[in-house]
Amino acid sequence: MEYNAFLAVCPSRRLLDRISDKWVVLILCALGGDASPVPGTADAPKAMRYSEISRLLAGVSQKMLTQTLRSLERDGLLARTVTPTVPVTVSYELTDLGLSLHHMTRGIRSWAQTHMTEVLANREHYDIHTT
Repeated sequence: MEYNAFLAVCPSRRLLDRISDKWVVLILCALGGDASPVPGTADAPKAMRYSEISRLLAGVSQKMLTQTLRSLERDGLLARTVTPTVPVTVSYELTDLGLSLHHMTRGIRSWAQTHMTEVLANREHYDIHTT
């Protein structure tokens, strides 16, 4: 079957909507090892606990994080592992499919961070000249 995201009924359009979400991009980058505080460096992909992801993603609500992790698990982009400890430990890690998408989201996040100064200057210029 061939998919065409330009068609309103194509299921790939809903997938594009999901993977273009900021929380999806940031979760994939975090699990992909891109959360290093040193710009331009990255660690290897790793499993992370829910609480680690939550602390890393400033501003994400518990509800949004849970919903996003569930949708990524449902799509096969990450795997959820429950370890029977007291209390129970739940960790998440990228699947091969998730890792392939992570390579794309890494570039998008990097581009946004690299070009933010230009974008802000363009916004200011636009706002000054259109008001």
